[in-house]
Order: sequence, then C-alpha cells, then structure tokens
Amino acid sequence: MIEAINKYLEKYGFEHFEPKAVLFDMDGVLYDSMPNHAIAWQRAMSDFSICMTEADAYATEGARGIDTIQNMVKKQKGTLITLDEAQKMYDVKTRYFHEMSTPRIFDGVQEVMQLLRARDITIGVVTGSGQRPLIDRLMKDFGQFIKEEHIVTAYDVTRGKPAPDPYLMGLQKCGNLQPWEGVVVENAPLGVRAGVAARIFTIAVNSGPLPDSVLIDAGADIVLSRMTELLGILR
Repeated sequence: MIEAINKYLEKYGFEHFEPKAVLFDMDGVLYDSMPNHAIAWQRAMSDFSICMTEADAYATEGARGIDTIQNMVKKQKGTLITLDEAQKMYDVKTRYFHEMSTPRIFDGVQEVMQLLRARDITIGVVTGSGQRPLIDRLMKDFGQFIKEEHIVTAYDVTRGKPAPDPYLMGLQKCGNLQPWEGVVVENAPLGVRAGVAARIFTIAVNSGPLPDSVLIDAGADIVLSRMTELLGILR
C-alpha cells in the first residue's frame, strides 16, 4: 500500500496524500448486482435486435446507460439514436432489472464504512445510474454513513465514466476537495479510468469475471479481489 501511494504521489507531483473522502462506485462494489445487470442488459438489448454479451455488460459497467446504448446501436447498426430513444431502451433494461431479486450487500462493506466514519472520513457514492429506487435503497442500507448530497448520479454530469467528471463532482460534493484528498473504490475498467483521469488514488475491487490485467491496464493503483481485503488494509 505504501509503495502504491508513493508511486501515485510521484506520478502527479503531489506532496501529500491526505484522504478526507472515499468515493465508492455502487454496482459491483457495494452490491453484488452486476450479474443481474448483465442479464437485464442482454434481455433488453435483444428486444431491440442489439447483441450485448455478458462481457459487454461488465466492460461498459459504470457508464451512463444512455451512453452505452447509443454506442452499442451506433456500432451495430451504424446510426446515432437520440437521447430520448436511448432513454426508452434504458427504461426497458431498468424494468427487467427491478423484476429480479434484490442484490446482496458485499461482505465487508458495512465494516469498511464503520471504520471510515470512526475516522471522520466522508463517504460518497459515484454511480452511472440515475434510478431513484436504487438511490432510495442506498439511503435505506447506508443512511447512517452516507448523506444523499454526497451521491453523484448520471443526472449530475453530462459526461459519464470514463470521463473524470463524475469523480470530480464527487470531490466537489464531499467538500470541494483536491484529488489527493480522495480515494476511489471501483470494480469496472471505465470507472477506474474515470478515477485515474480525475487524478484520484484509485483502488479496484475485482468482483467480476474480468481479469485483473484489465483493471491494471485501466490504471488502478491497487487491485483487490474483495471488499474484505480493503477492510484489512484499513485496519
């Protein structure tokens, strides 16, 4: 961990690493929800004659849903659909997702948040989702640790992950912080790229089927296999 921090400081020329906020992605980091998302994506896109594989769902995880849809349609059909058209398709995917069982919270998440709160470190969530039911569940499950004003959704930015905008907004919402005052916890390559683009120390938790090399190539400062490993580091 110390070696990774020193490399991070050297890379950006920062003098200090003083975390005041930890910014968590939601799906695949806090919740074991990506298998459900992958199934919902495949079903919904099939309805519109778009082929989307499980690997595609994991590779594009973290991006705004409408951006993913526009890119998939353009790639396979050669046309750029409107945001309204993409939103209608995304609504179908959302409906399929909410018809499925509620994903569990990953082991170690509650304990990590308890430790952060005890150390007076602000907890933020940066998600590519804008679905109100998911935000409501965040507050139900983690309301003792998270304030809603510290949540960044797809509606807070015009450029989603892998652009740095979502995590820069997270720093702003958590107290107008500088990059060296934050930590990103991600599971997806697009999210890792977003954290790195924002020049924030980025931890990847590889909770899915992608090889570690994909997250390393995306720029992750550290790659862990589960949230309980992060708990061990914090202790």
